Amino acid sequence: MKLAFYAPMKSPDHPVPSGDRRMGRLLWAALESAGFELELASDMRSFDGQGDSTFQLSMKRQGEREAAALIAKWRARPETAPKGWFTYHIYHKAPDWIGPEVCRALDIPYFVAEASHAPKRARGDWQMGYEAAADAISSARVVFHMTTLDGACLKPLMLAGNSLVMLPPFLDIEEFLARAMPVDTDNAVIKAGGRLGVRNLLSVAMMRGGDKLMSYRQLGTALARVTAPDWQLLVIGEGEKRDEVEKALSPLGSRVVYLGAMTPEKLPAWYDYADLYVWPACGEAYGMAFLEAEGCGLPVVAGRIRGVPDVVKDGETGLLTPPDDADAFAWSVDRLLASLPLREKMGRAGSRFVRTERTRAHAAHLLGTHIRGAL
Repeated sequence: MKLAFYAPMKSPDHPVPSGDRRMGRLLWAALESAGFELELASDMRSFDGQGDSTFQLSMKRQGEREAAALIAKWRARPETAPKGWFTYHIYHKAPDWIGPEVCRALDIPYFVAEASHAPKRARGDWQMGYEAAADAISSARVVFHMTTLDGACLKPLMLAGNSLVMLPPFLDIEEFLARAMPVDTDNAVIKAGGRLGVRNLLSVAMMRGGDKLMSYRQLGTALARVTAPDWQLLVIGEGEKRDEVEKALSPLGSRVVYLGAMTPEKLPAWYDYADLYVWPACGEAYGMAFLEAEGCGLPVVAGRIRGVPDVVKDGETGLLTPPDDADAFAWSVDRLLASLPLREKMGRAGSRFVRTERTRAHAAHLLGTHIRGAL
């Protein structure tokens, strides 16, 4: 059974890696595991980060042209037409200008995964995108929401007969580990100016502006208040804000070890090497790195923000702290650094959690069941 697939925020074949691209690829793989044949309907990126109404209008018109072309193509060869349309990640900054129009014309069901709805954007710079996203969500036969918070916000948009289904963020942990490359971690730490024989905190994040930079700033403030001795922070990531990240972490002095950007294949070695994963998660939808860390048996300290509680089980796989509460974050780090048995217990719980509740197989079952039920 064929589905058209589209990701207006970032196509799964986009050249720049990100958590969004990764989840798009994971959803593609899960849909294939569920037995669907997929066709990438478009690589048009409707994302508008500036609130530019002129750009939004140009995307709307481009979307209308692409929709018309797809409708004509599939009407001319109905045997190649999809039985449904699946869109990943739509919201006011990245609406779907193509899928709903195609579905109306071909009379096929529309499905959405990871939609979000923020009524405060009903007026203002993103009004056009807000209205388009809300209309698309309301037209969907099934909306798969990936966080509890998103589900509550989406519920008012659901029409009678349509379904709102929780599809938790997931990871193919077995594939992630199977692709792991050996890394001489001790040597890499020494070359980067770090120390051996101390506890290692780990953060994996791109060095870009906005929420990422804010998280680095919160991390520097919080870790400066940690009282435990003999630890250092390993930072994996690079980007155009490197200088500002270094400034944000400067209160930690020589405790910070910059390891640079790394391919996913090298990350398991560092999750295994570290004692604790730390990230404030400012503005994070949920955070794929948390699932990676947990899947590798690494306990987490993170901010209790948006969808983070859906990927980190507070008190079981890690500790969650109030947003932007440096004292609480530092206290949680101190608590876990002080107790190896607690870290090991949370590490085992995290590994079980990812391997049993956040798998591609589980996602494929949910997707297959609800999509087929609507076809």
